[in-house]
Amino acid sequence: MDTLLLEVCRFVVVFFLFAVAGWCMEVTLKFIQFHRFINRGFLIGPYCPIYGWGAVIVTLSVGGLFGQEGSYAEVFLAGLVICGALEYFTSWYMEKMFHARWWDYSQKPMNLHGRIWMGNLLLFGAGSVIIVKWVDPVLFGWLDSWSALALEITAACIILLMIADNTVSHVLMGSVKKAIDGQTGDSTEEISTKVRQLLTQKGALLRRIRDAYPNAVARSRKLTAEWKAAKAKMKAAEVEWKEARENASQAAFGKLRQSGENWKKRLEEASARFDAARAELRKKEENAFGRRE
Repeated sequence: MDTLLLEVCRFVVVFFLFAVAGWCMEVTLKFIQFHRFINRGFLIGPYCPIYGWGAVIVTLSVGGLFGQEGSYAEVFLAGLVICGALEYFTSWYMEKMFHARWWDYSQKPMNLHGRIWMGNLLLFGAGSVIIVKWVDPVLFGWLDSWSALALEITAACIILLMIADNTVSHVLMGSVKKAIDGQTGDSTEEISTKVRQLLTQKGALLRRIRDAYPNAVARSRKLTAEWKAAKAKMKAAEVEWKEARENASQAAFGKLRQSGENWKKRLEEASARFDAARAELRKKEENAFGRRE
């Protein structure tokens, strides 16, 4: 039991160190891009948990701690898949919880729903190789020199810090979500602009969210509901059109009692309703998700 506890504590420390390293990388990249400091990430502190989780899961999977260490190719593929899945889930979760697309790779080549794209996946794979093959041996060797008490105290402090930061950050993001749903704009562009302007007038912690995600696309509950209603209407019109097309085809070959001309007229009417519903859905999609090239 003591051995298991110490192993868990080691991985808590590893998680935290890679989360901090990921935050440093993000901040550096944004400094190069915008020439100013931007506190990146969902949480307030200097860490991005997604990097910590990625490093820990990859290490547990192919790092050789509980079996044979993976080859370079295996580690690369494991990192690509695991970290890609984490980024996709994080994007989906934050969008569902807080009604905004916080990053969007729709304009990048080989992307999946705008949440992940091949460029990042390749970097995840390469980074995993560096971590497993070179960083982990040094890091775990260093942690082996720690006393059990030091590991337990450090891990406990990290866990408490993460709980506190997550709690405060969820409250803050709840305020952002409320601001998004309170907007009456008819498009994501209009709502996003209004929310950014609103956050500018708020305290430092809320302004940090605006700065951390400058390209976030906000989508209110109203826009989402309108898009879902238009989608359901389009599907119903599509079913009606397909039935009318089938009946018109059968009438043309004399398989139905009603004349082909009658079914042809019904098909034309169903086609018009389907086209109108599809056009409405396209408009609602542009309003809810923005224009896609």
